[in-house]
Amino acid sequence: MAYDEYLAERLATSFRRHGVSFTSKRMMGGMLFMVEDKMCIGLNQDKHTKEDRLMVRVGEFAEEECMKRKGCRPMEFTGRPMKGFVYVDPEGFDMDEDWEFWVEKALEYNPLAKKSKKRV
Repeated sequence: MAYDEYLAERLATSFRRHGVSFTSKRMMGGMLFMVEDKMCIGLNQDKHTKEDRLMVRVGEFAEEECMKRKGCRPMEFTGRPMKGFVYVDPEGFDMDEDWEFWVEKALEYNPLAKKSKKRV
């Protein structure tokens, strides 16, 4: 699984700064950060460009607003867009204020998100 350890630590630091309890899991080809057992934000690498990217759960209502931001595009994990999720390429999160926008957007949506059903 490919993801940047520095970016993973940067996310963990952001969550701590916001006072958020979280867990991390290796899945979806990278590292996912879970808040209240719900996917909040993650990291992986684009298979084609090998660039690091964020996977952000923003919710369906915020998608259109988010798509206007630099580096943001629909999250297509299985070849089809996943509603409420976006990918953000490095040009969209390199600056601290952009990074914080994405962390805050993911945390803002998290209380509204539904937990995924656990498979038994």
